[in-house]
Amino acid sequence: MSKIPVTAIFDIGKTNKKFFLFDSKLEEVYQTYHRLEPGEDEDGFKSEPIDELKEWMVKTFLEAQKMEKFDIQRINFTSYGATLVHTDENGDPVTPLYDYLKPFPEALLDKFYEEQGGKMDFCTKTASPPLAMLNSGLQLYYIQNEKPDLFKKIKHTFHLPQYLSSIFTGKFVSDFTSIGCHTGLWNFHEQKYHKWIDENNLQDLLLPAIPSSTIFQTKPEFGSIPSGIGVHDSSSALLPYLKKENEPFMLLSTGTWSICINPFNKTQLTKSELLKDCLQFIGITGDPIKISRLFIGEEHKYQVGKMYDFFNKPLGTYKKLKFDEARFEKIKSSPQKIKFHYLSPENYGLTQAEEMDFNQFEDFEDAYYTFIHELTELQIAAINLVWSGTSVKRMFIDGGFNANEIFVGMLRKKLPGLNILTSDFALGTALGAALLVQPDFKPPAI
Repeated sequence: MSKIPVTAIFDIGKTNKKFFLFDSKLEEVYQTYHRLEPGEDEDGFKSEPIDELKEWMVKTFLEAQKMEKFDIQRINFTSYGATLVHTDENGDPVTPLYDYLKPFPEALLDKFYEEQGGKMDFCTKTASPPLAMLNSGLQLYYIQNEKPDLFKKIKHTFHLPQYLSSIFTGKFVSDFTSIGCHTGLWNFHEQKYHKWIDENNLQDLLLPAIPSSTIFQTKPEFGSIPSGIGVHDSSSALLPYLKKENEPFMLLSTGTWSICINPFNKTQLTKSELLKDCLQFIGITGDPIKISRLFIGEEHKYQVGKMYDFFNKPLGTYKKLKFDEARFEKIKSSPQKIKFHYLSPENYGLTQAEEMDFNQFEDFEDAYYTFIHELTELQIAAINLVWSGTSVKRMFIDGGFNANEIFVGMLRKKLPGLNILTSDFALGTALGAALLVQPDFKPPAI
């Protein structure tokens, strides 16, 4: 029996670490998931256990190579962004993987913005809202100033997707999809690294930026097969839609973050948009793409956990709820009842309750509907940042919230002028990475 030729993809999320095999039609034929418990950096803040991740990836790939059913012919990698890996000359990490939610010293941040002519001037040029550690380039500035002994050990600095690729190829590069996503590294006005890199003598640590479709070979111990250089997950998730769709569209990619991507919005970012967590990233094609972001996954996790405790409900209760139009009509005219934990409705001109009191709700379902109603109001405000003024009439929802009937149902009721479709691409992020390493790949025109 002949083996099935397949493409291997590592899709590394904050929570789930996934490995897929796709056949020649790019249909999934094998998958495995893994979770790693967070470690801690030297300051006691949570940190991705990078050595354990590498060990799992190598073990998983070598085991897949031994499968009698499959012949792995190429490989690629996709991962979350805003995470830099700092290595020695051999590609081994010399610092912890600093989490993008780690606090950034306020005094150091103020010093940085002062050196660069002010916060908003810097943010406008780099198309990056002021996000502290989430502006991943500033992590390097942080190490240089706060941890000089660690800084001296660094020879290469690159983003997580490219580090994952380097494990298998031994090549150290960067790519535009990682550099160009709210990193504070790239000057979108001049289309080159921002001047602060040279001013702080960091240019030798940052690696050459090359197209995401570049192909290397894996090391002999991994079969000397064609390998991608890794791709930022937002760009990867968008690619299958760009390949398939002929009409303008938006993508709402949901999970820990809800990212609304409009590849057909070519307008310049305004300072007001930047302050509402709207930005541009560099897509697969090299073009700037306008997106807005909302931290809805963590907000949902936090609020639902509180509801489970108060109403004494088992985990997963909300997943059994169906969209009920009568209940939606009942709660949508209520005054604000939800006090958000992570999100700030005030940034969008919306209000929220001053305190959270679950006694005001009839039952769990009433509380959950009210929360999703107020959450979708915020989501619509974020969508409008990239939708307004464009000809887009369709929006795809993929990721975790596309299966949430109440979330999707409310968006459809509130946005009648937008055709909202739940995605066919359940594995869109992994599929995009697989597309990039196919022999006949051509970047889609926008």
